[in-house]
Amino acid sequence: MAAGEAGGGGSASRRPGGGTAAEEPGGDGTAAGKPGDGAAAGRALLVVGDVVTDVVARHRGPLAAGTDTASTIRTLPGGAGANVACWAARQGGVEVRMLGRVGADAAAWHERELAACGVRPRLVVDPEAPTGTVICLVDTGAAAERSFLTDSGAALRLEPGDWSDELLDGVDRLHLSGYLLFSESSQALVEVALASARARGVPVSLDPASAGFLVELGVDRFLALVDGVEVLLPSRDEACLLTGLPDAVDAAAKLSRHVPLVVAKLGAEGALVARSGTVLARVPAVPATPRDTTGAGDAFTGAFLAALLTGAAPEEAARLGCRAGASAVERVGGRPAAVPG
Repeated sequence: MAAGEAGGGGSASRRPGGGTAAEEPGGDGTAAGKPGDGAAAGRALLVVGDVVTDVVARHRGPLAAGTDTASTIRTLPGGAGANVACWAARQGGVEVRMLGRVGADAAAWHERELAACGVRPRLVVDPEAPTGTVICLVDTGAAAERSFLTDSGAALRLEPGDWSDELLDGVDRLHLSGYLLFSESSQALVEVALASARARGVPVSLDPASAGFLVELGVDRFLALVDGVEVLLPSRDEACLLTGLPDAVDAAAKLSRHVPLVVAKLGAEGALVARSGTVLARVPAVPATPRDTTGAGDAFTGAFLAALLTGAAPEEAARLGCRAGASAVERVGGRPAAVPG
């Protein structure tokens, strides 16, 4: 099967909660994958979040209503959580694991794509829902801005039964995709995972994921749900929405009174690092010629977390995050290139 095709059934074993966990070469639900420098470094990151199929349609100028718009269309692996995991693995120095939920329609393909990026996948196969799908409409003008049409499918059907405290064995940081907060079942999983991490002393980070979904969820509800999170990584829009402040600097500072470390992603303007109500650093963006901005924030988050785990200070980790974000916008799709075989 050519890269970029979503398909394949794969074999599976029963999991709690009615789903299945795709069997992998190691026989323990983790990919055999390629040995990386993460194992040698002894640091591990567990990402819990969405794994979806992206259909990326790149067009130029406004869509032509009622008729055809010429586009270049590709089917690629995606999902904010999965993208973060792949970019963290690309940064290096850590072992990266991924818990997500997919449909049987594309489970084997998504496992292969994650493993090819150096991630150890633990994918629960939903017995009913198909894999989530996002149609990414990318205007190929100068900014390469994109709009999403989202069918969450199995991605937001993660549930407490998919969690096991053993998932945190050997894990130094847990990262949660904010998309998990936008359904009752995956929201319940977040609460269980946070409690488990708190009991083990594992620090937790979270990316709010979507300003649009945040509006539906409500700011007060979001802040209550993320109580106990150590690092928050919002976009400019998300930071401003969560605080009601129009300026990103003020918004990051205010958020850092609720969450110990806030790193606000500002796109072409770089990033802000805030702690205890004060913006400590403004990190410039790395110049890039954008082709597709899909996954740029995920790239930042993945590189930032990997760097933080390997001992970088938050400002230096943010610099590496900006570098990863610049690499991401020069590629089509939300993932880095696969690890060479």
